[in-house]
Amino acid sequence: MAHVLDADQLKTFVAIADTGSFTRAAEIVFKTQSAVSMQMKRLEERVGRPLFGRDGRHAKLTEDGERLLDYARRIVRLNLECVASFTDADLKGRIRLGVPDDYADRYLPEILARFSHSNPRAEVTVVCEPTPMLAERIATGDIDLAIITHVENRGQGEIIRIEPLLWVTSARHGVHEEDPLPLALGRPTCNWRQAAVEALEKKGRRFRVLYASWNSTAVGAAVVAGLAVSVLPESAVRPGMRILGPAEGYATLPSCKIGLLRTRFDPSVLSNALAEHIIQSLDNLASFKTAAE
Repeated sequence: MAHVLDADQLKTFVAIADTGSFTRAAEIVFKTQSAVSMQMKRLEERVGRPLFGRDGRHAKLTEDGERLLDYARRIVRLNLECVASFTDADLKGRIRLGVPDDYADRYLPEILARFSHSNPRAEVTVVCEPTPMLAERIATGDIDLAIITHVENRGQGEIIRIEPLLWVTSARHGVHEEDPLPLALGRPTCNWRQAAVEALEKKGRRFRVLYASWNSTAVGAAVVAGLAVSVLPESAVRPGMRILGPAEGYATLPSCKIGLLRTRFDPSVLSNALAEHIIQSLDNLASFKTAAE
């Protein structure tokens, strides 16, 4: 006979997966560490497979644990939605959403329109900052949700969209043919910048960074004005830009993975509702490429 999975155990399991620690997960779900350990022992007994391995002091999921994680997230969210559907009160209150400005112009109109239509009494506070700063705000509980650039070695968030990272130049200028190549990029810690630099160095192409900014509007202005070449995710390409590819001597770049971070501090029904709208909105967005005119 198949065992029924316990939603509370799954909630604890998700907290451990998100934090990489039984101790930190215990703080989030308001249980003792021994209670958390017992819950996970019973969960492993129910599924009949080991869910955790050890990677130093971190709790690392096994292959079966990774497989369970996706189901666990959905079950926990559905449980919250089910409880909410039987309450008389409308969804209201304040929710804090973080998003880098690279994505704000493209994503926010669809997300906010859908969410406001379904939840007219909810207030959404939007914070526009780079991914590292948003990750810190999530960790400290300053914001409830964040759309971020997913970085593999940081293990950040659940991936909700994948886009190509593209070389872009002005549609009306030939700056991409200059030597050395002038660039407009993010700060030195920016993963897109690092990908661009590595690709150029591998090809032996000379370059110089003329403009550096966290702000995609500033970077985009330099590109459209014909002052520099940059790299942007497909969703950030805008009119006045032209995409460069191997035919022009620009190598294909790694994909840009867009993730969603959720607060670990007992997320509300409102927070989960907005998260679902974000996932659905990004899934519905069509690709956006601007060709030379």
